[in-house]
Amino acid sequence: MKSSKGKMKKALPLLLSGAVLLFALGCEKQEGPAEKAGKEIDQGLDKVGQQMEKAGDKLKDKADGE
Repeated sequence: MKSSKGKMKKALPLLLSGAVLLFALGCEKQEGPAEKAGKEIDQGLDKVGQQMEKAGDKLKDKADGE
């Protein structure tokens, strides 16, 4: 028969891990309007960068005579 102290020693790390996980999930930061706008700007700049890269490739191809 196992003692209750032995069970507590095994259960304590699991309980602490669960508490930390719940705390972290509960404190999840909500995205504000400035952060949303920043993400949209980043996405827009990524698209512009991709288009500029394509245009550069086309110019290079034309310059090389292809």
